[in-house]
Amino acid sequence: MAGLTGENLIAGAWRAGSGASFHAMEPATGRVLEPAFCEASAADVDAACEAAWTAFVALSAQDAEVRAVLLENVAAELEAIAEPLIERTVQESALPEARVTGELGRTTGQLRLFASEVRAGHWRGLRIDEALPERMPLPRPDIRMRRISIGPVAVFGASNFPLAFSVAGGDTASALAAGCPVVVKAHPAHPGASEMVAGAISRAVASAGLPAGTFSLVHGGNETGAALVKHRWIMAVGFTGSRRGGLAILALAAARTVPIPVYAEMSSINPVLLFPHALRKRAEVIGEGFGASLTMGAGQFCTNPGIAFAIGADDQAYVRFRNALAGFVEASAPQPMLTAGIAAAYADGLESLRRVEGVHVVAQGHMADHCAPACVFETDAATFAQTLALHAENFGASTILVRCADVAEAAALLAGMEGQLTATLQVEDADLADAAVLLPALERLAGRILVNGFPTGVEVCHAMVHGGPFPATSDSRTTSVGTLAMDRFLRPVSYQGFPEPLLPGELHDGNPIGARRRVNGEY
Repeated sequence: MAGLTGENLIAGAWRAGSGASFHAMEPATGRVLEPAFCEASAADVDAACEAAWTAFVALSAQDAEVRAVLLENVAAELEAIAEPLIERTVQESALPEARVTGELGRTTGQLRLFASEVRAGHWRGLRIDEALPERMPLPRPDIRMRRISIGPVAVFGASNFPLAFSVAGGDTASALAAGCPVVVKAHPAHPGASEMVAGAISRAVASAGLPAGTFSLVHGGNETGAALVKHRWIMAVGFTGSRRGGLAILALAAARTVPIPVYAEMSSINPVLLFPHALRKRAEVIGEGFGASLTMGAGQFCTNPGIAFAIGADDQAYVRFRNALAGFVEASAPQPMLTAGIAAAYADGLESLRRVEGVHVVAQGHMADHCAPACVFETDAATFAQTLALHAENFGASTILVRCADVAEAAALLAGMEGQLTATLQVEDADLADAAVLLPALERLAGRILVNGFPTGVEVCHAMVHGGPFPATSDSRTTSVGTLAMDRFLRPVSYQGFPEPLLPGELHDGNPIGARRRVNGEY
């Protein structure tokens, strides 16, 4: 595509990498896409991180409004290149144009949401405990607290969301909102889209009057990623990808002389609980809705419904549901997967499931070149409980149906599962008492619980949690979607006994910025 350089962006300057070269591939055809991209050298990574630290020192002294303007500038710059960006992203990902267009809107929308959150100031976490000089037996000093930026953040672009979870995605947006410069390692599946987005961010940084080191982008593989994680000026990592990749980054970060936090979203099969009255009343509707959620985007969502528990369902209602789901899957058009490697891993996962004793195929979608079929498997509760391989994510449009005799059996299966991003309840009013029994277990299991919906689709808003216990994420206290994601890149600092002229302005007695503060325990 005209205008692409194949270079790395280091603090506002494009540099040809000195590492190995590679090309993007068109997943739908296997066609090589120009230009060639060069992996960043160790010197490139070092220069990007050094510039990020220098920018961080300067950015820390800036008013938060500058960060809000930056985020809005990024959104505007992306919209200015929407047509060629969508075209290149479709080529590199095989995602439909409508999906990519929507993802671009989600990306610009979350940038503007973070800008509004920066202005609202809740992220500051301001607290003041005034001095109590007369307190006995000891006086209390004046203590004030705010949260500050943690430092430069390394972000790893995701394969399955080339815009919304990639170069200008949620990790980058929340880090910039928190006042942290960002160095992104582009995903090799969509380097052209990554370069275009990086250029937009770099232009936004310049127009906001911020240091060029506020943002950099490097291309490369595992060595580039490792160099980034291990660099002394990187203070946190945001990652969306496989469990193996996330664990490797966690190990690198923990082995540093100064360990750093890694916020990795890794693996989830997102159980859907089908209660008896819901199946009896809405079996076909639930089956078709489940099928649509399962096959959306060739199943390449971290929230894809990979397991369904039918709890206490009568035979007729369950068969109606299963037939509706099977019919939807068998009629589903084949879709190319994001990369040949992802497609191969998915196909291997299907073969592994077919070989498990006690598991059988209920339905399979159409086959086609460069595509992998949707697939529905079925097993019983005992087989699922005893076979850990059935608990693992198979990234793609496959799911397993499990019948549970009652709530107690479902509770036992949930207790044996790993942490999840989501859990979904399909219920009617008559099911609510049984659902309430399982709710505490679901709260321990997942970061988001849905009623009468499907887990694919994550709203970007203040109350959203896109996280969960390990291995869904590496830190169950956080989210990678929504304004709470800023908290990952902030840390608290207390100021004890400070004279007012030395205090940060937002902690002055007069509250000069009109911020929401907690004073002596009261807001």
